[in-house]
Amino acid sequence: MATGHACVDIYQGCVPALVPFLVAERGLGYVAVSGITLAATLLSSVVQPVFGVLTDRRPLTWLIPVAMTTAGLGIALIGVGQTYWLMWLAAALSGLGVAAYHPEAARMARVVSGGSHVGMSWFSVGGNVGFALAPVLVTPIIATGGLSLTPLLVVPALFGATVTTWAVRSRTAVAITRGAGEGTDDWPSFLRLSLIMVCRSIVFVGLGTFIALYAGQRVGGGTTTGGIALFVLFAAGALGTLLGGRLATRYGRVRTLRTSYAVAVPAIACLVFVPGPAFFGFLAATAIAMSIPFSLHVTLGQDFLPGRVGTAGGMTLGLAVSIGGVATPLLGTIAEHTSLRLALSTLIALVLCSTLIGYALTEPATE
Repeated sequence: MATGHACVDIYQGCVPALVPFLVAERGLGYVAVSGITLAATLLSSVVQPVFGVLTDRRPLTWLIPVAMTTAGLGIALIGVGQTYWLMWLAAALSGLGVAAYHPEAARMARVVSGGSHVGMSWFSVGGNVGFALAPVLVTPIIATGGLSLTPLLVVPALFGATVTTWAVRSRTAVAITRGAGEGTDDWPSFLRLSLIMVCRSIVFVGLGTFIALYAGQRVGGGTTTGGIALFVLFAAGALGTLLGGRLATRYGRVRTLRTSYAVAVPAIACLVFVPGPAFFGFLAATAIAMSIPFSLHVTLGQDFLPGRVGTAGGMTLGLAVSIGGVATPLLGTIAEHTSLRLALSTLIALVLCSTLIGYALTEPATE
């Protein structure tokens, strides 16, 4: 399941990895590339709760490999279309595939992990690994042959669909499609958690969209530096996700969540304002601190809504990741009219909001 998660989330990471090439080869501006990110996330954000409700009502395991293939196909077509709207529609198709994948996959992973924080962190880190591999995959291919080579990017989707098809046919996968969890749904706590996830999503998607361009401005080196920055962002995020499960087991989920966001506030401030090579160090620190709570969002959400684990999984693993793209055009507009530094500085306030809202959360009654 973690391998499949990596393969589908490569395509969420592919969009920011393609941004420098869309700027260089197609001449897109900040607002235009923000629109591509929006295309990949808006449709996903809108339909993801629908898929969550559907998976709570009946098994949809067949949808997982189909969704993965759709996500890969969309990214493969981005470079084929020569007009902006064809690129936009291709990104939207990829976002639809991502949306369809997460609710059922999260529900399966919950039972496979036995409710373990560490186990769920391994599943969640699959997504982080996918994000981290995206620039490693995209940068050398597109730098060599240009955007016309995006059809090659469908390969991870085909591999992931094959692996996941085998997984969903196993006895374990069949067993976990039966029955929802028992308990009382705590919607007020889930909504507070959702606000935290929305703030985090805007920050992480905003960084993912613009950090490659910002790295080029701060450090130099063009698209190569941008690819390195994206790799640091997503790889450090994967490390943070693994740390999150272990820290939660020792100190508790809510305490770990609050502390992590508190650490992220000065980290992202230094990332934006401190000059020099320390840029990459502060980028890693920000990614780790922002990713430690990632898998904890998933288990907290499912424990707040024990009767709707598909809906909770779709929100925490899918919608919470994708909805940040809705805000990226605003960041792009700020960057075009002022500077990219000022646009990224607005993200500091959102991290602070996540920290403060964290103090309104308590551990679910099931603990």
